[in-house]
Order: sequence, then C-alpha cells, then structure tokens
Amino acid sequence: MAEGDASSPLPQAGGVGGGPVRKFRLCETLKAQRLRREATPAERALWRALSRRQLEGWKFSRQMPIGPYVADFLCREARLVVELDGISHDARQDDDRRRDGYMRLQGYRTLRFANADVMSNLEGVLMTIAAVLNSGPPPTPPACGRGEA
Repeated sequence: MAEGDASSPLPQAGGVGGGPVRKFRLCETLKAQRLRREATPAERALWRALSRRQLEGWKFSRQMPIGPYVADFLCREARLVVELDGISHDARQDDDRRRDGYMRLQGYRTLRFANADVMSNLEGVLMTIAAVLNSGPPPTPPACGRGEA
C-alpha cells in the first residue's frame, strides 16, 4: 500500500513535516467522540478494567473507528475488537454478523459480551478477553495491507 493511501481504515502518521497526511473521516471521528462521552455503565466498568494496560499489559483504546464502524474497545497489537451489546442488539443480529465479517476481513477478531455479563461478572469477562489475547499470535492482516481491498 502506498503511503498516505486513503483506503486504510486507520489514520496514517504525519504532521508538520510536509509529508502526506491522511485526513480523518470527520463524521466517524465525531461519532466516536460522542460515544465516548455517552458510554453506558457497562462500557464505563469495562473501560476502568482495560485502560492503562491493566489487563496483563495489553493496550486498549475505546470507541475507535475501523472503516465504516466504531469498535467499542480495540487492542491494536492483538488485532482484537471487544463489543458490548445491550438489549437492542437482539434485533440487530444480521447487522452484527455483517460488522463481524468486515472486521474479520480487516484482520480483526471480535469478542461480544452482553452488558449484563459485564455488570454481573466482570472478572469472568476479563478472564475470557485475557485468554483470547494470550491464545496465540494475532491473525495475519489482509494481503493488501490494513485497508480495504
């Protein structure tokens, strides 16, 4: 992939030095910012446990745009997306399958937990995430690089 390729779902590094800089998709960035501000109680509880490399040293970010989607929690180094689902996701299973398929094509694994599981069994959720993180090497990214084909 050429440097500055606009098809990458992740922003390119760059800055004042005159090199190419990929512009953030403003809509996705604003949506991610809004989702961070309006986090559910379950998202707040899980974030308190994942932030600052508290889970076995793995670094997580929250509400991160990946292509047309915003991942609830993202561990880039393990290429793992963690999604929390409320009651409304019961009616959106087809959307979730499409989203998970897109993430898989980008080289990400997706774990899904119900908000209720996080609130009633946070330790079990963290153990499951840690087991996946430590289960082996991260999946190989697509041959075309990080971006879409």
